[in-house]
Amino acid sequence: MTNKRTITYQTIIYVVCILLSVIVLVPFIMMFVNSFKGIRESALFRISLPKKPTLTNYKTVLSKLYFWRGMRNSLILSISVTLLVNFTGAMAAFVIQRKNGILCKWTYYALFAGIIIPVSIIPTIQLMMQTRIHNTYIGLILFYTAVNLPFTVFLLTGFMKTIPKEIDEAAMIEGCGPFRMFVQLIIPLLKTPLVTSTIVTITAVWNDFSAPFYLISDSKKWPIVISVYNFVSQYYTDWGTVFAFMTLVLLPVIIVYGFLQRYIIAGLTTGAVKG
Repeated sequence: MTNKRTITYQTIIYVVCILLSVIVLVPFIMMFVNSFKGIRESALFRISLPKKPTLTNYKTVLSKLYFWRGMRNSLILSISVTLLVNFTGAMAAFVIQRKNGILCKWTYYALFAGIIIPVSIIPTIQLMMQTRIHNTYIGLILFYTAVNLPFTVFLLTGFMKTIPKEIDEAAMIEGCGPFRMFVQLIIPLLKTPLVTSTIVTITAVWNDFSAPFYLISDSKKWPIVISVYNFVSQYYTDWGTVFAFMTLVLLPVIIVYGFLQRYIIAGLTTGAVKG
């Protein structure tokens, strides 16, 4: 009886998960299918296959200069922020977990509060204008780094607890300095949570709309998400072209997630047992 109940319970869970997955995937399927339709057919917003498939929508999108400019800007932001967040987050987690002093504990609590407390955009704009980094790549990169750093520190600190301190002591005995030990010994051991942090950070930066909308006024520096906003307003009657644009915007994130998704669960759960 117990085995039958267990099998029934698992079956129900699987069915619910499949239904939820279908609900989530329906908009993406509709967007992808309609990107190959003409103006009239795509305006019906149906999931059916196109009667006469066409690549005209994708050719129109790829011919736009601001599409490539937006992709370049988003790549610059995503890569820069990911490198900064991962490196500084790893260093902070290493010091916080190994030192265990009062200052490190309060620093950890302050960073953890950054996950909970929402960002106030008006003081951020004023601070950037006073420091003259408003409407610059550097300002936006620093903003995204500050926003995404708390989660990375929280994630890596939990993982650092699973790495024995004896490894550090053995490295120091062999004459390895703190920075060399961190780069050559600790960072390779943090590969799994760092990949998780990379996926979360890239997704957050790539898909964010509000920060560049308020912090960047120069259209040549807009990331691809803002370009989608302008593109929709320009081609609001040609939904096939709009869907093609949105498909191409999502494609890099889907590719990154597809290659690295197997590390997500491992990175989030590693370190959760030991404390």
